Amino acid sequence: MGLFDKFKRGLTKTAQILKTDVRDLFKSEGRLIDDAFLEEMRALLFKTDMGYDSVAEIVSEVSDKLRGRVVTLEEVVATWKHKLSELMAQDTAPIQFAESGPTVIMVCGVNGAGKTTSIAKLAHLLKSEGKSVVLGAGDTFRAAAVEQLSIWSERLGVQIVTGEPGAHPAAVAYRAVEEALRTEADVCIVDTAGRLQTQKNLMAELTKIQGSIRKQIPAAPHEVLLVLDATTGQNGISQAGKFTEAVDCTGIVLAKLDGTAKGGVVVAIRQQVGLPVKYIGVGEQPEDWALFDHVEFVNALFAEVGAEHASPSTG
Repeated sequence: MGLFDKFKRGLTKTAQILKTDVRDLFKSEGRLIDDAFLEEMRALLFKTDMGYDSVAEIVSEVSDKLRGRVVTLEEVVATWKHKLSELMAQDTAPIQFAESGPTVIMVCGVNGAGKTTSIAKLAHLLKSEGKSVVLGAGDTFRAAAVEQLSIWSERLGVQIVTGEPGAHPAAVAYRAVEEALRTEADVCIVDTAGRLQTQKNLMAELTKIQGSIRKQIPAAPHEVLLVLDATTGQNGISQAGKFTEAVDCTGIVLAKLDGTAKGGVVVAIRQQVGLPVKYIGVGEQPEDWALFDHVEFVNALFAEVGAEHASPSTG
């Protein structure tokens, strides 16, 4: 499955809603762009969870370029895609690897966000690139999390470091990095216990985990990935802000994108949090994972609307 196809699969529910609503805007060959049209357009874009600021900029773009004209669906969608591509613009941001020694990746997020599966997918990707991986099962408060990650490590053929139930996660993180150094592994991925962004004591614990990692590799963790559940919508923005305050997140992994009809939340997260979206998850299997590309995202978002060949770079 190619990159565009993965995005298209992940955005199927959102794209279907857009397809229905956009075609309702154009019941005839053309439509006059006036106040009534702009308000209808604003309402349908809000349905995707793009957020107020992003929707306002898109509506403003259409108004500035097309107001007073009778236009086709294709012209309006091309303008949307052009503006969205501008709003979403970011460098394609895979993992930034250490210049020497193991690259340490710390993964955090709230309970149920999809951290464990995301770690498995990342490990699968890295192994497919020929890299050796050590996993650190730092979610020591939930036995099922350690068990699940252990099953994945066996299935993927990567090493895992675990602790006793209730062991301090910072100690597990320390041992995982120690093992990665000892075995000269390329990457060490450290899981952390799921927590709500409002639990200050648990958020402080993330800082302790970082500290234990830095005792061995001062520049680590090289990446701190925040896993957000796409189905939570706008709440993901609050999560991202609080986690970033605690541990200086370097990027976002958006899990369960295929499970929501509000895929536009990616736009809101990118706009309001400012962190790059690094990867998306679009299913349960290790290969259901893609490096985020904002152009392919925008194309897939509107693939069902009938303007899939309209380039987001023109408008």
